[in-house]
Amino acid sequence: MEPMKLVSVAKLWSDNTSASLPSTPSTSPVPAEWEMVYTIIPPYIFTLSLIGILFNSFVLGVYLTHKDRLTVAEIYLCNLALADFILLCGLPFWAMNILNGFNWPYGDALCKMVNSIIIINFYTSSYTLAMISVDRYLALVKTMKARWLRRTFYAKVICLILWILGLLLSTPTMVHRGVKFFEDLGTMACILDYSHNSSWKLAHQILKTVVGFVLPVLVIVFCSGNIVKALAQRRESFHDVTDTKATVLVYAVTLLFLVCWGPFQVFTFLDILCDFQLLDEELWYHTLDIGEQVSVYLAFLNSTLNPLLYVFSGQYFRRKVSAIYRRTRHPRRGSDMTTYQRSVVSTYINRAEQIKTVVIFNAKGQTPHDILSSTSVAVY
Repeated sequence: MEPMKLVSVAKLWSDNTSASLPSTPSTSPVPAEWEMVYTIIPPYIFTLSLIGILFNSFVLGVYLTHKDRLTVAEIYLCNLALADFILLCGLPFWAMNILNGFNWPYGDALCKMVNSIIIINFYTSSYTLAMISVDRYLALVKTMKARWLRRTFYAKVICLILWILGLLLSTPTMVHRGVKFFEDLGTMACILDYSHNSSWKLAHQILKTVVGFVLPVLVIVFCSGNIVKALAQRRESFHDVTDTKATVLVYAVTLLFLVCWGPFQVFTFLDILCDFQLLDEELWYHTLDIGEQVSVYLAFLNSTLNPLLYVFSGQYFRRKVSAIYRRTRHPRRGSDMTTYQRSVVSTYINRAEQIKTVVIFNAKGQTPHDILSSTSVAVY
């Protein structure tokens, strides 16, 4: 099975032209490494997609069950889970494409659709991660000053804007992605074809590197740095286990994103240097080809791990899961009042009863009702 440069899933957002394709079997640099790609990558993609789809489906199911009581952070997490879910649904098509020797059997329409969906959710996921960091920054650093910004309505509007932004940034993929027949190889490949205008390739590479990675990373690093600083200052006055957990989570969020997407962006940057002729393309040909193959699959791992890191580690999410379990195991009878509502009502009743027991004497001619009302206002 003959390897084809720049026609693989590693080039989802790069140029795939006939000039990049080997014309004879002798052009294969290291066949053994490509055999590993054909053997290992498809099962890896299928496993990654299956686990990620199950995890993100579970997250979406839990949040949709509590859709009327979601916080700002949970709205962003739900949006992230949706983006990761859709992205992972498109990956099995590429696994089948690799198994088929990079012959795309699904037609031109699915070629454009599948890859456009992947690129849309790439941008949406990146900027949703950035917005999660921004929300944490507002909640922990600008707690009082920016309180009015942390409203669920604003979060929903921002999520809609992120999807529109992803749609606009995927325009190069929609326009240039298509099925092309390579007669020398006898292959119908789903490729990004910039052969008629190479400047589009360079613009697309810079777009996905700067807009799709550098800007979100700068936002995440800025917010994470300020959060860690604020939590460190807070620990000087008192020690809080919650703050410690939040600090660890902030570090984990930033590290996971950089580890998963960093290598792919590094190889993309090296490819840009080759286009500018700052690096010898013939010398870097094989390194970039295999490196982008491996790094892109590592990047997609981020979509599978996000539910574990952002959601399953949260105590409020676990409470939602427990509430659903209890509701399923022990259906409520005669009342639709939730556990949360019952606890709030019980708290108010108990506090009111406690206040009533204190108000026994009327020292100034006031009624017990007046004193109770004034006390309630002071407390609440």
